[in-house]
Amino acid sequence: MKKVLGDGRLRLRAARALFAITAALAPVAALAADPPAAAAPAPTPAAAPATAMAPAGLSEKIPTAILSALPFLSSPRLSPDGKRIAAYVTMKGQKLLGFFTPETGETKLLNPGASLDFNWFRWAGNGRVLFSVGKTVDWEGDDAWQTRLVVYDVATSEQRFIGGKTEGLIGDDVLWVDPEGKSILLAFQQTIYDYPSVSTIDLATNKAKQVVAPRDGLWDWYADDKGVVRAGFVFGDSSWKMIYRAKDGEGFRTVVRAGNDDDEAGFDAFRIYQGSDDGYRIMLNEATGRYALWRFNFATRKRGEMVFEAPGVDIDDFDTQFDGANLYAAWFTDDRPRAHWFDAELAKVQDAIDQAVTGAVGDRMATIVSYSRDRARMLVHIGGSNDPGRYYVFDQAAGIMQLFAQANEKLKPSQLSPTRYTSYKTRDGLAVPAYLTLPKGHEAKNLPLVILPHGGPYDVRDDGTFDVDVQFLANRGYAVLQPEFRGSGGYGKAFYEKGEGQWGRAMQDDLDDGMDWLAKQGTIDPKRVCIVGSSYGGYAALWGAVRNPERYRCAASFAGISDLKRQLKYQITFKISKRYRKDWRKTVQGDETFDLTTVSPLYAIDKLKVPLLIVHGDADQRVPYKQSKLYADALAKAGKSYEFVTMKGEGHGFSSDANQQLWLDKLEAFLAKYNPAS
Repeated sequence: MKKVLGDGRLRLRAARALFAITAALAPVAALAADPPAAAAPAPTPAAAPATAMAPAGLSEKIPTAILSALPFLSSPRLSPDGKRIAAYVTMKGQKLLGFFTPETGETKLLNPGASLDFNWFRWAGNGRVLFSVGKTVDWEGDDAWQTRLVVYDVATSEQRFIGGKTEGLIGDDVLWVDPEGKSILLAFQQTIYDYPSVSTIDLATNKAKQVVAPRDGLWDWYADDKGVVRAGFVFGDSSWKMIYRAKDGEGFRTVVRAGNDDDEAGFDAFRIYQGSDDGYRIMLNEATGRYALWRFNFATRKRGEMVFEAPGVDIDDFDTQFDGANLYAAWFTDDRPRAHWFDAELAKVQDAIDQAVTGAVGDRMATIVSYSRDRARMLVHIGGSNDPGRYYVFDQAAGIMQLFAQANEKLKPSQLSPTRYTSYKTRDGLAVPAYLTLPKGHEAKNLPLVILPHGGPYDVRDDGTFDVDVQFLANRGYAVLQPEFRGSGGYGKAFYEKGEGQWGRAMQDDLDDGMDWLAKQGTIDPKRVCIVGSSYGGYAALWGAVRNPERYRCAASFAGISDLKRQLKYQITFKISKRYRKDWRKTVQGDETFDLTTVSPLYAIDKLKVPLLIVHGDADQRVPYKQSKLYADALAKAGKSYEFVTMKGEGHGFSSDANQQLWLDKLEAFLAKYNPAS
C-alpha cells in the first residue's frame, strides 16, 4: 500500500506489554478473554553461544489441531475517530473483512468473493473502507494478475468497484485519501496497454475526474498530504527521470535524469507536504551503508539533515502526522520489530507499556498497531516468539486497556519455546544473522535440526515474532534455524547486494554454513538435518535436496518454486511494477547470460537422492500451482521418492485451520519417517 500519506498505519507485527485489563470489548464468541501470561527476560544478545539457549522444563506434545488454529482476527485498524475497528477475519476457510463497533457490539462481515484475494485495506474517513482485491486472469495464453479497488460503506453495507463492476480503472494505486473520506486520488490504467493517469474519485457517486493525463513511459505518480499530484517517474531500459511541480496548476518539469544503477533512484519511501518543496525520504547513508530517514528537497534533489538512523539496521518505513509536515514514527527491525516515536505522547505510551512487562515471564513484546486521529484510542498488540498474542484497545483518558481479540487462547507461552537472535560466519566471512529456537526440555546437544529459510527472498526477513511452523517443530523436538541469508531485507545495501543473482548459489551456501556452525558447537547432529520452507523457502528446500543431498535427509516445500525461469517470467510480466522489472530480473538472474534452469529443481531431477514432501494450493496466485504440479509429474515419471499434496482452493498461505493442520500433519509424518526426532 505504498504512497498513501498520513494514514496513521503501522507495519509492525509483534508485541510486548500489559496495562490494567477489563472485559473484552467486542462480543465475539471466538475471542474468549484469557488473562495474559506473564512476560519474559530480555532476548539473548546477538552471537550468544547456541549451547546456552536451551529452555528448561519439559513440554507436552501440543496437538496439531490446537497449533493450527488460525487467528480469528488479524491486522486490526481503528477508524480515524477511534469508534470502529476493521480487521481481517478468518471464517470457514475464507478470509473476510470484519467491522466492529465496540460501544454497540455491532459486527459486520464482508466476503470479497471466492475468486478474489485481499491485497490491503484502509479507512477512508470514519464510515468507508477502501480495499484492494486481485485475481489471476487469462492473458494472451498465459496467466496475468489484475487488481481492482473497492469502496465499502460500513453503515449501509454497500460495496462497489471503483470504475464499475466489470470494466475500467485497472489498478489500486491510491495516492491520497481525503481525511473525511469523501474522495481519493487514484492512479490507474484504462486498459493493460495504457500508461496510468490520475483522477479524483468521488466515493459517494463513483465519478472520476482526471487531474493528470497519462504520459508515455511514466508508471509512478506521487501526491502530497493535501492531494496534489507533485511528482512522477519515467523509467527506461537504462535511465530514469523525475518530473516535479511545486503546486497545483503548474506544469511538470524534469528535475533529474540518471542511470538506473544510481543509488538515488529509489523514491518509494518519501513524503511531500503542501506549501513546500521539502519533505522526508529514506535514503542510503554512505558512511554506514544502511538506509536512514532524511529531510529532502524535491525541487533541488538535495538532502538535508539526517532525521533518524536505526542502530545496525535499515529503516523500513515512516509516517507523518496528519498535517503532513511533522513525523509520527519510523519503523525498523533488529532482533524484533520496533518503532521510534517522534511524537512525544506516543513515545510516552510505548515506554509505559514496555516498563509494565519488565520482569514478567515469557518472551513478549508490545506494539502500538493503530491509533485514532486524536490519539485518544490505540490498538496495542501483546505477544512474542512464544506467544501468539492478543489485541487490546487502550483508552488514554481512562488509563486502561481492554481485551479485544485473542489469537489462540489454547496456546500458553509456558508450553512454547522462545526464539533467540544470534549470528554466524559464512565460508566467505559474511556475518549472517539468524533466529534459533531450541526444543524445551532437551539438552542443547546433538539435536535433530530443521533449517527453515524465509520466503521473499529479497527485502524480506524473519523478525522473531510468533511462527506456527517454528513452534510446531520445536515442540516435536527439533532445533529450528532461520537464517537471514544474504539478500534478506533490513541489513543494509551491501548485505542486500551480496544476494543479487545468488538463488541456488551463495544464498544456499549461507543455509549450509548455518548447519555447519551449529554442528561445530555440538548443538545439532549433522546427520539428522532436513530443510523445510514456503515460497522462496520452498524453492531453497527443493534445491538444497538436489544440490547437497549428502547434507539433508529430506526436504519439504509448501508453495515452492521448481522452475525459476518460468516464475521469473510470471513475476516480471504481471506481479512486479513495470518500473522495477529490469532490476528484478537482474536481482534474481544476475548476469543476463546465466541459465536459470541450472538452479531449478525441475531440471535436476536426475540428481535427486532424498525424499520430498511437496504441498501446494491450486488457487495460489503468487507462485502458480503449476510450479509444483509440473515437478511432481516429472518426479513420478523418474520414479523418485516423493509425496505431493494438493490443497483444493488454497492460495499462497492457509485460509483455514483444516489446511494448516493438514500441512502440519503431513510434515510431522514425513519428518517422523525420514528424520525422527528421537
